Amino acid sequence: MPRIIDVIDHTVVADDELVYRVPQEGGGDFRMGSQCIVNESQAAVFVRSGEALDALKPGRHTLSTANLPLISGLIGLATSGRTPFTADVYYVNLKDMPAVPWGTNPPILLETPGRGVGVVLLITHGVIDIGIDDPVRFVKQYGVGKPVLRLRDIKDRIQAMLIGEISDLLSNSGAQSVPDANKLLSDLEGAALAKLNDKFAALGMRIKAFESNPFTAKEVSLDELRNYVTLETYERLQRLNIAQKAAENTGAGGALASAGVGFGVGQQMGATMNPDVAEMQRQMAQQQQMMQQMMMNMMNQQAQAGQPAAAPSAPAPAAPAAAPNPQTKAEVQVLLDQLDAKLVSGEISEAVYNRLVEKWTARMNELTS
Repeated sequence: MPRIIDVIDHTVVADDELVYRVPQEGGGDFRMGSQCIVNESQAAVFVRSGEALDALKPGRHTLSTANLPLISGLIGLATSGRTPFTADVYYVNLKDMPAVPWGTNPPILLETPGRGVGVVLLITHGVIDIGIDDPVRFVKQYGVGKPVLRLRDIKDRIQAMLIGEISDLLSNSGAQSVPDANKLLSDLEGAALAKLNDKFAALGMRIKAFESNPFTAKEVSLDELRNYVTLETYERLQRLNIAQKAAENTGAGGALASAGVGFGVGQQMGATMNPDVAEMQRQMAQQQQMMQQMMMNMMNQQAQAGQPAAAPSAPAPAAPAAAPNPQTKAEVQVLLDQLDAKLVSGEISEAVYNRLVEKWTARMNELTS
């Protein structure tokens, strides 16, 4: 005959404990008439065959068909009304857990059109007050099959939900800079709390407070940034970076030297990148070579016409319109690259940039068809 557990209780509760199983090894033998003691801020959830069924609130309970109707029904079907019965009892800690730390790991990607490289990684940290609101639902989600469940066991899940919700709220807010994001921070806290409670309710949990420090921008290299953006975005950032380096040199000689540096760096980076990024770098290097060739051709034409060649310190052409009418896709691409450089350096506005890009992209399509 199995050993009958006549008194069930759990009095020593750790600070970070969420759920505790009795008995710890599982599969306790109980009978109608046994006592179950549930302390304040606790709930006792009975689980049979892996399914969370009845729950008891604080108090001293004599197990009966009245307070365990679902268990009683299963006992009647399985044993023709005979006891004992086998089940697990999961004690759920209903106390609030205050000041639980959280942080933006990974950072939140915010698009900043027309500013810098066009994206920024936001980082911050804060605290939340959380607790269990629906013990049966929570045990079904996380407790069944575990001797004990602590906060650290589900902290990654909580963190992922927080960051995901904050990212969605920022994306829908229209914020395009760190100051924009911080202006919305107080409203963001209230909105995040309301929306997060809807999501956490599905897990049987609640959030009573949500606090965040101001956002700051995470400093990363362009190479590190590829871990957070799509390959298409990373390719665009690489092109802008090379164009910006070229724009920092005012003379034709400086532009050629800068292009050469970009080409060398691209080759070195391509050797350690995955095949897709390496191919992108190869194409960029070809574009830089074509740009060098066109600039050399222009200087040769000037020399043959008796015009003085541009000195290394002379300014580069002020606008794409001054370049010859493009007849090949490669020449159109060079003009597009020049537009990128002028946007980054502030020589043209974003509106002018968009208009000219549309014009030369249409020309590119004509040459492709």
